[in-house]
Amino acid sequence: MCAVKLTFWGAAGTVTGAMHLLETGGKRYLLDCGLAQGRRKEADAKNRHIPFAASSIDAVVLSHAHIDHSGNLPSLVKRGFSGPIYSTPASIDLCNWMLRDTAHIQEKDAEFLNKRLEKRKAAGQENGVVEPLYTTPDVEHTLPLFTPVPYHKPLAISDTLTYEAYDAGHMLGSSSVILHDIAGRTPVRLAYSGDIGRPNLPIIRDPETIPPADYLIMESTYGGRLHKQATRVVDKLADVVNRTARRGGRIIVPAFAVGRTQQLVLLLHQLFNERRIPNIPIFVDSPLAVNVTSVHRAHPECFDDDTRQYLTNHEDPFGFQRLQYIRDASESKKLNDIHGPFVVISASGMCEAGRILHHLRNNIEDPRNTVLITGFQAQDTLGRKLVEKWPEVRIFGEPMRVRAEISSLDELSGHADQNELLEWIRPMVPTLRKVFLVHGEVLQSEIFAGLLHSRYGLEAICPTLGQSFEIN
Repeated sequence: MCAVKLTFWGAAGTVTGAMHLLETGGKRYLLDCGLAQGRRKEADAKNRHIPFAASSIDAVVLSHAHIDHSGNLPSLVKRGFSGPIYSTPASIDLCNWMLRDTAHIQEKDAEFLNKRLEKRKAAGQENGVVEPLYTTPDVEHTLPLFTPVPYHKPLAISDTLTYEAYDAGHMLGSSSVILHDIAGRTPVRLAYSGDIGRPNLPIIRDPETIPPADYLIMESTYGGRLHKQATRVVDKLADVVNRTARRGGRIIVPAFAVGRTQQLVLLLHQLFNERRIPNIPIFVDSPLAVNVTSVHRAHPECFDDDTRQYLTNHEDPFGFQRLQYIRDASESKKLNDIHGPFVVISASGMCEAGRILHHLRNNIEDPRNTVLITGFQAQDTLGRKLVEKWPEVRIFGEPMRVRAEISSLDELSGHADQNELLEWIRPMVPTLRKVFLVHGEVLQSEIFAGLLHSRYGLEAICPTLGQSFEIN
């Protein structure tokens, strides 16, 4: 009988819905439990189908708080899971807000769709009721299960399995983990990269080198792509703000509430201090982003040296004179009445939900405006369609012409590119027996698998959904 069995139930051949099942020593563990994103009906069906008994899972190890890694934990709990969820303290504090926000969105979406269904029922056209994936009470049952595990503190999660977390440099609190299993005849060291960050990103530290391992589950989001140099990002951001302001337009920024929003605020703070952008209003219009920013302030232990310098100088890195955080929907609506240029940063980052949809609907048809995309856009999302320069998109079901300028800040991507992934894995090469590539579209993973073989002589596998492997 093998010591360890891996089954890939998410992020296999795609970039969302991370969920990897680890079976060893008679116990079952999940590495992440995230939401799939993309086409609404397909993603909803995936998220509602958990392909194993939730009550059979003994524990979850969570790499970080992004919703495509953490967002289906309440569904797991709703279906019977009651074990511990291990993660870093910063990730747990972020999940507190992010899971509540996701439940609220699920509830509001179901409410909206059910109102439409009621009208169709009255006309004899349709039956049925839409149920939210999970609700706020499900989140309240989930949060007490979180157990904080700091970086570099080995933890025994069973008699035969320990794990240790290292900084992945992807977002506040993100981790790569090493799991040390002694259930079989010979010990096995399994590494899980989580999402690997990039050197020199604002706020957070660079990704750490992790210890040797026998097997590695590794992300491959940009396995076939190269980013532009991050050092150019400040200049590019200044150019976007300045040219849009000159034509009297608005800069609409769909940004992930966690990480990307805080990075943009820090960069705008820098540009404002250096007087490189005009004195225009800047708004962060996202209740989640406001709450998440407070979590960032509470975890300076995760900051890089540059961000710590703001604290040394008694400055708030996430607040300055022209910046206003908006919580209330009524205040958000008032932005439509402002004359003249301004910047608004709003979630969601892939333009799939939240207040950003209202800002896009009100501004995307005005050629004076700019929509600034700041992160990876999954296939079939509205954000991906904008990046691909679709001339017309649907927002709230209505077709709209894309007349605003569409610009991208690829330099702020929180995912390592091909060269950075190769550099990250290089110290582990001498001991690795096999690499499993996940969290990447098929072509990206296949390109990277070929590189790992040709450059390092590694066997790299791109698992399909539900595929299992025995390792020992």
